Amino acid sequence: MFRLLPVYLTVLIAPLAGGETKASTNRPNILLILVDDLKPALGCYGDAAARTPHIDTLAGRGIRFDLAYCNQAVCGPSRYSLMLGSHPTSTGLYELSDDLRAKLPNAVTLPQHFARHGGYRTESLGKVFHIGHGNPGDPASFSVPHFKDKVIEYADPASKPEGLTREEAMFQNIQAPPGGMNTLPRGAAYESPDVPDETYADGRVAAETIKRLQQAKARREKDGTPFFITAGFARPHLPFSVPKKYWDLHKPETLPQPAFEELPEGSPQSAHKRGGEIRNYFPVPDKNDPASISAEVKRRLIHGYYASTSYVDAQIGKVTQALTDLGLAEDTIVILWGDNGFHLGDLGIWTKHTNYEQANRIPLIISAPGVTTSGSVTRQPAGSVDLFPTLAELAALPAPAGPQPIDGLSLVPVLRDPDTRIRDHAFHAYPKGRILGRAIRTARYRMVEWKPIGGSQDKAEYELYDYQSDPLETRNLADELPEVLKLHKAILATHPEAHGR
Repeated sequence: MFRLLPVYLTVLIAPLAGGETKASTNRPNILLILVDDLKPALGCYGDAAARTPHIDTLAGRGIRFDLAYCNQAVCGPSRYSLMLGSHPTSTGLYELSDDLRAKLPNAVTLPQHFARHGGYRTESLGKVFHIGHGNPGDPASFSVPHFKDKVIEYADPASKPEGLTREEAMFQNIQAPPGGMNTLPRGAAYESPDVPDETYADGRVAAETIKRLQQAKARREKDGTPFFITAGFARPHLPFSVPKKYWDLHKPETLPQPAFEELPEGSPQSAHKRGGEIRNYFPVPDKNDPASISAEVKRRLIHGYYASTSYVDAQIGKVTQALTDLGLAEDTIVILWGDNGFHLGDLGIWTKHTNYEQANRIPLIISAPGVTTSGSVTRQPAGSVDLFPTLAELAALPAPAGPQPIDGLSLVPVLRDPDTRIRDHAFHAYPKGRILGRAIRTARYRMVEWKPIGGSQDKAEYELYDYQSDPLETRNLADELPEVLKLHKAILATHPEAHGR
């Protein structure tokens, strides 16, 4: 066992083939837990309806970021931001189908950096890079082949017709039939069979992660190799397919319902969303009118989201308990990260793919023994791009240097002192065709600039929301608060213009 220190002391022994480096036993292990579509609907974030004891316990061991944001509210680009330390606006990786190596063939990802400079064995399980919609993921990032499992999955035969559903086909990289994916049948938005956890992918990913931890411990004891294991969980991504016992944890009549279901007054057309991903599942109507979703279906969707969050919490609990049982907890940095938030009917929107608060705010918890204070909380605005430089500093590795642009900042000063500030805002963006919305989120406000990529400022439209006076985003205040708008425009001007698509 080694002792984690605020800056980990390591003596490099010898270079390995491929430019990788063998490290001494002083390197900390890394367990990176990625959760798909997880908003801060967690007990540790103050959600009284949540049943998430294991994530809450993890937060009690480390630091919770209350103002953490993804850099684009869609799975693929969000995960690229994490793994590259780069905003989508810096790389042009905006789409689910965008192939990392086709656009940035020489990019050095977070796990590659750890293998090359710290001698880490890097492994990935479950949903890590986005695989699907024509995207192959990034096998080059890891030392061993990826442990892949399903994202779209059903246990109840009544939940899907014969053959592939729309979403199954897209996630399996099946070529669209003549007429497009919408000609394929839809699967159920939720199901709750009485089955074991490992009936679904996340249960299997948790079990395999525990095996990998056992193997990693033996490897470390034998030759000192530290591990970098990324475990990616699919729920609460749709469909909300989880065992009945997790549905039974929640009384549907007590779960929060959307308080405001209209689009913000005075908001530009580019910012709006109706329909989208949610319409690929029955019994949601296969059209774009949010009013057509009945109150009962809304309640079931929200119940399904909370049940799915409880299910993934239980799987994460198995993994973190294994760390303790194996004697690895004091030697391992653990990060829990949601790839984007999730609309549950607020503003009449479901899922993600917007620049609004519910789609972009994410949970971020970091437990670094010897660095973080147990149960600490910070309001430092943070982004997914910050994790790459943060982990590199924690492990005493060189700061990431690309060749891709590095937009993130190390959060280590905040881990040591939650009142420290390294910047005053978070940045995120979302494209709508050739129009791009670039957003600045400060502690109180969010401003979004919508304009064509490369277009002139006279084409820009703006949104401004005050989360102190209007947390539900009911009205665009851009015309009413010109000085606040000016301040946020100045912050946005510090970010480079967006890379084209």
